[in-house]
Amino acid sequence: MSEVTAPGSPTTPPFGTRVLATLLVLAVVFGGLDVAICLNSHPTTGWAGPRADLVLQLLVDVSVLGLRRFPKTVASIALAVTLATVLAGALAPGLLSPEDPASPLILPRITPVIVIFLVRLEPPRVAFAFTGALAVVGSSLWAPSWTLTPVGLLSTIGPAAVVLYLDARRQLLRELRDRAERAERETHLLAERARFEERRRLAAEMHDVLTHGLSLMVLHAGALGVSSQEPEVRKAAEDIRRRGAMALDELRDLVGVLNTTTAAVPASPRPGAAEQPAPDPATLVAESVSAGIPVELDAEGERAQLSPTIARTVHRIVQEALTNARKHAAGAEVRVKLRYRPDGVAIRVSNTRPSRPPDEVLARSGSGLGLSSLRHRVELVGGTLRAGPTPDGGFRIAADLPAYVPTTETRQKPAHR
Repeated sequence: MSEVTAPGSPTTPPFGTRVLATLLVLAVVFGGLDVAICLNSHPTTGWAGPRADLVLQLLVDVSVLGLRRFPKTVASIALAVTLATVLAGALAPGLLSPEDPASPLILPRITPVIVIFLVRLEPPRVAFAFTGALAVVGSSLWAPSWTLTPVGLLSTIGPAAVVLYLDARRQLLRELRDRAERAERETHLLAERARFEERRRLAAEMHDVLTHGLSLMVLHAGALGVSSQEPEVRKAAEDIRRRGAMALDELRDLVGVLNTTTAAVPASPRPGAAEQPAPDPATLVAESVSAGIPVELDAEGERAQLSPTIARTVHRIVQEALTNARKHAAGAEVRVKLRYRPDGVAIRVSNTRPSRPPDEVLARSGSGLGLSSLRHRVELVGGTLRAGPTPDGGFRIAADLPAYVPTTETRQKPAHR
C-alpha cells in the first residue's frame, strides 16, 4: 500500500497502473474470500434471494477498483451496504445476512483497504468522518459484543492508526534527514568562513608588516638614488627601487587573492600592467637547452600585458614542466607553447616518449607535490590546469590563466605608478 500518493502530486502518474493492478489483485483476493465464506454459511431468506449477502460483498469488492480516483464514493457504497445490513438485521432478520453467519463481521471484508486509501488520499476531516461512521456502524457500538465490536474496530480504526503512524514516521525521518543535511551545510559554511577569516587575518598581517618594510626600502632607495653622486650607486638604488615596487605590486595582488572568496576573469588587462617587468620563460628554455635537453619554444602575443603575479605563475608552470621532463623523460623532446591574449595566456608544455630510462637520483629527488601545489596556485589566481600522459607515451601540461589576478583591488588600482 506504500504506492498510494496524494492526487495531483508529482509521483501520481508513474504509479497509476501499479496502483490499479494492486487494487485488482485485492478485489480478486477479497472476492474469493467472500465467496468461500458465504458459500459455507446458511443462505439468506426473503425477497432479496438466497445469496444477498454475497451480492453485497462482491458489489463492494468491485467498487474498490475505482478507489484511487473516487475514494469517497467507494466509502459511501461500503457505508451504505453496512447500514443496509444492520437495518435488515433489525427489521427483517435473514434478509441481507444469514441469521447464523460463518463470520460475525457486519462490514464488508474489504473495508480495511478502503480505510487505508481514505486516510492516504482524502483530507483528515473527510477520512476521519467516514472511518468513524464505519467504525460505529460496523462494530455495533449501541449494542457491543465480544464477537462483533473488536473485529469492527480492528477493521476500521486499526488500519487508519497504522497508516497515520507510518506517515508520521516517514515525515519524521524526512525532517531528520533534512536537519542532518542542513547541519552538514552549516558546518561546511562555518568551516569555509573560518578559513576565509584566517586568510583575511594572514592578508592583514602580510599587508601591515611587509608593505611597511618594502615601502621604506623603496623610499630609501629613491632617496639614495637622488642624493648619491656615484653612477653605479644611483643605478643600484634605482634597481632596488624598481624591484621593491614590483614586490609591492605582487604583494598587493596576493593580499587581494587572500581577501577574495571567488574569482572571475575580467575582460581586459589591468591598466599599467604593461609597464611591469616579468620573468621570461625563454630564460628557462635557454637553461634547459644549455643542459643538453632539446626544448622548442613557440610563443605568440605580448607577454608584457600580464600582471607580475600572473607572469610569475606562467614562469612557475614552465619551470615545473621542464623540471619534470628532466627528471622523468630522459632523452625526450620538449615543446613549450605560449599564447598571450588580451584576456589571458594559454600554456602548453609537452614532451615526447622518453628514449632512455630516467636518472634514478633525479627521479627520487622530488617530493611528489609539484603538480598539486602548482594546480592550487593556478586556481588561486583564477586559472585552470590539466596534466596527464599523451597517447604517444609522453606527458602534457596545459594551463589557462587570466591576464591579471581577478580581485577588486587590482581592478580599481590606478594606472599610474
